[in-house]
Amino acid sequence: MHDDLFSFIAFTEADSFSKNQMLNSDLYPSPPNSLIELCCYHGAVKCFKFMITKFRSLITQKCLNYSFLGGNPDIIDECLIYERPNDTCMKYAIISHNIDFVTYLMNEYELKIDLYNCAIYHNFQAFLVDLDQSKNINKSFIYSACFCIPSLCEYFLSHEVFVNEKTEFGETALHFAAQFNCIEITELLISYGADVNAKDNNGFTVLHNTARFNNGKETAELLIIHGAEINAKDDNGWTALHVASKSNNKEVVELLISYGVNTKTKDTDGFTALHIAAENNSKETAELLISHGADVNAKGNGEWSALHRATENNNKEIVELLISHAAYANAETNNGWSVLHESTLNASKEIVELLILHGADVNAKTDNEFSVIHAAAENNSKETAELLILHGADISAKDNNGETALHISVAKHNKETAELLILHGADVNAKNNNGVSVLHIAAENNSKEIAELLILHGANVNEKDKYRMTPLHFASKSNSKDTAELLISHGADINAKDIDGVSVLHIAAENNSKETAELLILHGANVNE
Repeated sequence: MHDDLFSFIAFTEADSFSKNQMLNSDLYPSPPNSLIELCCYHGAVKCFKFMITKFRSLITQKCLNYSFLGGNPDIIDECLIYERPNDTCMKYAIISHNIDFVTYLMNEYELKIDLYNCAIYHNFQAFLVDLDQSKNINKSFIYSACFCIPSLCEYFLSHEVFVNEKTEFGETALHFAAQFNCIEITELLISYGADVNAKDNNGFTVLHNTARFNNGKETAELLIIHGAEINAKDDNGWTALHVASKSNNKEVVELLISYGVNTKTKDTDGFTALHIAAENNSKETAELLISHGADVNAKGNGEWSALHRATENNNKEIVELLISHAAYANAETNNGWSVLHESTLNASKEIVELLILHGADVNAKTDNEFSVIHAAAENNSKETAELLILHGADISAKDNNGETALHISVAKHNKETAELLILHGADVNAKNNNGVSVLHIAAENNSKEIAELLILHGANVNEKDKYRMTPLHFASKSNSKDTAELLISHGADINAKDIDGVSVLHIAAENNSKETAELLILHGANVNE
């Protein structure tokens, strides 16, 4: 932002302008953001003052936080009147590389300098300020490895720091040397006796840390040569191979395999590295794992296959890869949830079609008799539903509740899918186990357009459920006035009674459905029954 007040004023004078408008953009740290917060972020002091004087805009904590990124002292001073600095302010001061802001927050508000933030944002000056003030040489030593300056680590080591000292999160200097791929420092620390198998509080080893980053092959090999356990697991059962597979770190995967890593090891969820690669669309890694014997049909806890994970995340290339290596297209979880169920809910039409072409059962059902066409109806996947029907999906299939796909599409207000199902012969008068018809559901949800569609195709407006309640009872109960009016116009019995003799008007009164009650009376409902 150029702090162009003239243009900003013109912007605020537009008819469409709202002083309360928000920008929801991931380009900023904490979306959504107000106009005054954006002024603070960009250090636009003229626009900031205009917002305060003209619109009395509220100065928030986020305004103060952002002001340390924007770097305008006048904005900071104004924000400090209303808000107190917090750790985020210190983080942003470190990011901005304004050492005056850092020392100000440290001295005036006793905020601590986060040494990890100093490392990842390359603020060496702030790191030195903390060392000077805290005199905590052991803590500073741990984070010194992040800066990839061997002489700095040597300085600390010469002062007899403990080479395996840990942060509050259990990380050692070697963890950070590996993370930042500092080979010289890794060698130096190992020569001083650093534990290559040290674990942090989550069970992450140094090798795990290296596996996260695509440039870490040399460091990883150095660790392995010096005794790093390649099959070590963290608290979630992840090995370095799982970690490398998630980030598609092909070089490290290749290295681990060359040193004999177990490609079939499972985490606490029963997932192999191939499951993780499939979930994260790590195609190159998946290819490598398969070529070295990874089981494409291995199942995790709950019987989830790699193909399930790939379809869950709409990873078409992985789906193609797995199928080309004989992954079972009809794989099911322990409750009968097939790959096709999963793809119908979460994946593209292309993946669904690919699975069908490779033998996926379009009429597969879960233990609750929930079919694939039910899943399409729930997700309003009109194109997918059409594809399933084209390949023989049974649109009359019922789940354990006796509900058809049409019941589900109407309950979810999915008009397009409902229309498609009807055009392909779905029974508009189908009832579930409680005798509730599709029209009952539309009436309850005040889905007037869908109700109109159902009636047009022959739905019975006086259909009764097991308690002899009609769609008009349902509409009256939920005060669905518009749909009630539609039902009445098509001959719904306004004096219909349920199994207990309760009339439609009674139902409206009991549920405080005033508008619907007035409508019923207007059309001649008997007020004395």
